[in-house]
Amino acid sequence: MSETPIRTVFFISDGTAITAETLGHSLLAQFPGGRYRQVRIPFVDDLDKAIECARQIREAAANDGVRPIVFSTLVNPDPQSNLRGVDALFVDLFEHFILPLEAELGERSTHMVGRFHGIAESSDYKARIEAINFAMSHDDGVSLDGELADADVILVGVSRSGKTPTSLYLAMQFGVKAANYPLIPEDFERNKLPGELHRHRNKLFGLTIAPERLSQIRQERRANSHYASIENCRFEIEAAQKLMRRENIQWLDSTTKSIEEISATILQAVRLNRPGY
Repeated sequence: MSETPIRTVFFISDGTAITAETLGHSLLAQFPGGRYRQVRIPFVDDLDKAIECARQIREAAANDGVRPIVFSTLVNPDPQSNLRGVDALFVDLFEHFILPLEAELGERSTHMVGRFHGIAESSDYKARIEAINFAMSHDDGVSLDGELADADVILVGVSRSGKTPTSLYLAMQFGVKAANYPLIPEDFERNKLPGELHRHRNKLFGLTIAPERLSQIRQERRANSHYASIENCRFEIEAAQKLMRRENIQWLDSTTKSIEEISATILQAVRLNRPGY
């Protein structure tokens, strides 16, 4: 049986291309048998840049021997029309969503390039920046008790179980002030939470992870150490889960979960109804 050819996928936008990439990834995930080379091209806001995009798409088609896929969130018609002339599957994400919305709302969209540039002045954006600063200054237990009162959620778990990236994702995407607090051997010996966490029990959410995966992650940080040994990882995970059960803390196994899935679960569990950005 012949191997599936690698197909180049382009994410093109007059802005950052993050929306095109995120939606494109969600769609491609429905076809796990594909093999893709991904190219993100942001800020395609004039004809010259569109011409260069078209050149790259044609070159990819020639190299791959199959048509590229183009996910686009371009709103300017001039770059759009130039790109539509190339031999590729062109998926205009804005067209698929904006036209039905115009029909439903009875209003024409602005079709303005860089519409979100003004978001930096919004209260939502400022809240997100504040949440990012909060997460960074309250990482790995670096918190004063009084400051924890300002947290929306406090993540607990052993070192390297995914607390820091989850905290930052919650801050960047949802403006959630997330602190994180590592559970350490001293906590396991006492078999109880540090005193400052007891005062904020309603904000606690636990993360755990498979010992084998934890050992692998820790080996990358401190190879051949007791900290990274599979025996120590098994001990810490078992002790942390025992402590979280004893303290009746909701927790999630992060081993096979994406940051997006972990964050969505946390938002639901602690009833934080925040819009994404």
